[in-house]
Amino acid sequence: MQLEKVADGEALAQRGVELIAEFADRTLESKPTFTLAVSGGSTPRRMLELLAGTTSIDWPRVHLFQVDERIAPTGDPDRNLAMLQPLLSSVELGGFYPMPVSDTELVAACSAYAASLATVAGSPPVLDLVQLGLGSDGHTASLIPGDPILHVEDTDVATTGEYQGRKRMTFTWPVLDRAAAQLWLIGGASKHAALGQLLTGDPSIPATLPSRDRATVVADQAACTGEPA
Repeated sequence: MQLEKVADGEALAQRGVELIAEFADRTLESKPTFTLAVSGGSTPRRMLELLAGTTSIDWPRVHLFQVDERIAPTGDPDRNLAMLQPLLSSVELGGFYPMPVSDTELVAACSAYAASLATVAGSPPVLDLVQLGLGSDGHTASLIPGDPILHVEDTDVATTGEYQGRKRMTFTWPVLDRAAAQLWLIGGASKHAALGQLLTGDPSIPATLPSRDRATVVADQAACTGEPA
């Protein structure tokens, strides 16, 4: 696991964009497409805004997936999909695959999303890059402490119990584990303790379930020190 420290949230977002572009360029030298999955939560919001203005990525060769999504009606601002709108309206992607959380039959919706993932990224799916965040409670994606989702290994997409008012659809940890690379973006003083646990491989938090051998962690000063910016 490689750690990069940056000054603040804006630098975190900018570095995230730079690294995604680097991963994309390197992958597309030897492959026809680049598969990218992005997480929800507050940390990647600014990065996604900056990505929308990035012209250095060969967007028509990029296939974009969601790592996780809140189960909420179409158009609900709680949806992680809302954060992706600036990007979706600014670039022409090779493919975009929103999680179908409005489906009334969630088991079937999970199976359908897993099938889309396998069609694009192989079986079992190996994504080129997964962007992840870290909760102060040690969760990543929607792998929530104490939830049965942590023990799911026989499917790539599943739903959680209620967490902060919403159930979630999420990649299970084996999908994250198989990814060719992981990019963690971690910002804010509230993440300081969990960042330390991630870096030391503390097995008590869900974020350490996936292998960290192919992981790059970018953390801002507040997350590294525990001191507000």
